[in-house]
Amino acid sequence: MLTPVAYGLAFVLDAFVIFIGMRFFLAPRAAAVGYGIPAGDGADAYLAIKGLRDTAFGVLGLALLAFVSAQAAAWFMLVVALVPLGDTVIVLRHGGTKAVAFGIHFATAVVVLVSAALLFAV
Repeated sequence: MLTPVAYGLAFVLDAFVIFIGMRFFLAPRAAAVGYGIPAGDGADAYLAIKGLRDTAFGVLGLALLAFVSAQAAAWFMLVVALVPLGDTVIVLRHGGTKAVAFGIHFATAVVVLVSAALLFAV
């Protein structure tokens, strides 16, 4: 029973981060607003970097689930939880709202940590 839940949550998180990454490529300004800090002029390169980072993390997470083990995917999720924690701080330090910082980024970090715990338990 735990295995499908652990793999399912990890799959959804990995797929969602790929979606977010692709959004930063296809609609960078809208994605920046959704992130919590609207992008100024000249920010396109940084938005593309974020898109690449997120897409790569999602693909790596899916590859670990498909080709390695739940244990490896769990360690990946544990480490990658640092990203939304860092995003929380970035949003707060750059004028974003607490609602976005905690309601989106910090909450995401918590869900990623739950996913790691479930994968470790498999």
